[in-house]
Amino acid sequence: MKTKLLSLKTEAISLLQSRGVSLDEIVDCVYFLQQEYHQNLDKKILMESVLSVLDKREVQFALMTAIELDIMTEKKRFENKNLEAVIARDEGLFGTDEVLAYGICNLYGSIALTNFGFIDKQKFGVVARLNEEGKKGIKCHTFLDDMVGAIAAAAASRFAHSL
Repeated sequence: MKTKLLSLKTEAISLLQSRGVSLDEIVDCVYFLQQEYHQNLDKKILMESVLSVLDKREVQFALMTAIELDIMTEKKRFENKNLEAVIARDEGLFGTDEVLAYGICNLYGSIALTNFGFIDKQKFGVVARLNEEGKKGIKCHTFLDDMVGAIAAAAASRFAHSL
């Protein structure tokens, strides 16, 4: 008997939720990134941008890869234990987590890259929570905090370009 596979978008959203991230929290990050530039922001419109970003295959694959790497690190399933330890510590010079996030941002232009740099530095909302959980060793979110920041940055850029 064949099992029905989830759509990639549904799977990506489900993976976010399984790691404790809601789409509303990502919308809050988009709001944070855009509030200085736009009055009367409508979170429903911002949600449309988040969902549009999540429609892209490149984003879905990057997100699934990122989450899988975090989970493999938590379960100590890497053959290369040095790499596993670097990911578990979220070492500053590792950088591969940010590089994966740049792939999402690059789909939406330079504004997305600057938005990502800002939210990655400021650690707002869910990005801050994920980073803190990782630093405390509660879960490994080395990749996920950057993915969430990149999705928010890309959605903010999409929103900005739509005006």
